[in-house]
Amino acid sequence: MNGKTLALIHTSSTLVPLFQQLCKTRLPGVDTFNIADDSLIKDVIARGRLTPATARRVAGHIASAEAAGADYILVTCSSIGAAVEAAAAFTGIPVLRVDQPMADAAVKTGERIGVVATLPTTLEPTADLIRRRALSAGRRVELTTRLCEGAFDALMRGDAAAHDARVMEALAILSGQVDVIVLAQASMARVADQIPLDKRRVPILASPPLAIDYLATVLA
Repeated sequence: MNGKTLALIHTSSTLVPLFQQLCKTRLPGVDTFNIADDSLIKDVIARGRLTPATARRVAGHIASAEAAGADYILVTCSSIGAAVEAAAAFTGIPVLRVDQPMADAAVKTGERIGVVATLPTTLEPTADLIRRRALSAGRRVELTTRLCEGAFDALMRGDAAAHDARVMEALAILSGQVDVIVLAQASMARVADQIPLDKRRVPILASPPLAIDYLATVLA
């Protein structure tokens, strides 16, 4: 992996330390740089969807990362996944949306897949990706989605405990209904980490470590 450069594009600067640590431990020898623009996710939330104007700005950041010398680009926000996939077709280097390796792992793990999110703008893009990855893999899946009402607002006002409690409640409910649970947002990964492996009734998949592990194979 020596000599490779990975660009990470975020819609929240709070994710930079998480991915920096993952890259340090799992991508030794790979140089990284970050582009963070929280106006992207703010616009998606305010409008309730990914607009063409915001998608063009996502594409602009991807083009900037390529121009800066990246060999590979990882975009860490699921809500803008459609823009990432569209821009990838016009980019001269590989571009990965953070939740694709997670979606592939979920499809391989079980037929009944639970999807948990704290934002409606993330829930549907993740569910759509899982459906499409299942189709391409020739597998049948049954999705159960759950929105953690109020969790994102709690996190934004600094009440991480309230956010975590709502996510934990959703995980407990879904654990009795599905074969595997997918966390639609990278920011939810730390909540799952609070549940010991021997206490989990079903696998709980988070996108950050799975995406970095995938990159470790392709950047080798």
